[in-house]
Amino acid sequence: MSGDELTYVGHATVDIRMDGAHLLTDPVLRNRIVHLKRQVADTGVNGDDIPDAVLVSHQHFDHLDLPSLRRFGKNVRIIAGPGSARLLERKGFSRVEELPVGHSTSVGAVTVTAVPAEHDGRRRPMSKGGEAVGFIIAGSKQIYFAGDTDLYSGMDRISSQIDFALIPVWGWGHTLGEGHMDPDRAAEAVGLLKPEVAIPIHWGTLFPMVAGLFGRHHLTRPPRRFADQVAAGVPGVEVRVLEPGSSTSLV
Repeated sequence: MSGDELTYVGHATVDIRMDGAHLLTDPVLRNRIVHLKRQVADTGVNGDDIPDAVLVSHQHFDHLDLPSLRRFGKNVRIIAGPGSARLLERKGFSRVEELPVGHSTSVGAVTVTAVPAEHDGRRRPMSKGGEAVGFIIAGSKQIYFAGDTDLYSGMDRISSQIDFALIPVWGWGHTLGEGHMDPDRAAEAVGLLKPEVAIPIHWGTLFPMVAGLFGRHHLTRPPRRFADQVAAGVPGVEVRVLEPGSSTSLV
């Protein structure tokens, strides 16, 4: 990619290029994660193109995937929520920075700030802790990456000006557990955040291998439902539905 733009790689993985900085969120770059199989084409992410920083919102296997992180080497810079360093450093990653809610760090010309997320971020079944966070990435534009979250009190106060909101609208199966948003609740979040542009993420990428044909509409319907709900309830916000692998300009 060239210029300031982002690519929806799939699930919660977004490749962001802004103001000369290169960031990658929650990289899941394999064709299989535990019992989940990738349903769309290869990610297109080259392991030789090492990001300036990887942002990890929480420790769940579909967000913190160790083999995907290893593609960039053990020295890749990782910015993660509290409680993640123990796991990552034990696996040999040497540049792990835990970022508590309200704290910021610089990546080149942009600033990354951790914001709250309503989600259990622990790596089950044996994790000793871990907090889920979202991130505000601020430079010439301001991008909100939600990671995984449900609606929470104060969501409308995380920023006064969000240009692009990367909002999870589904998951990877037939149902959603606690700490997630379906398309309707994701549209409510857009009403609280009031971004210039909302981009649905966390859809259309992973699906259980043993699920057969049942429920496969969840791979395609959630972002369209989300777009319809935003158009009806928050008509001033533009929704850009990016298929996995597609890009959009930040200009």
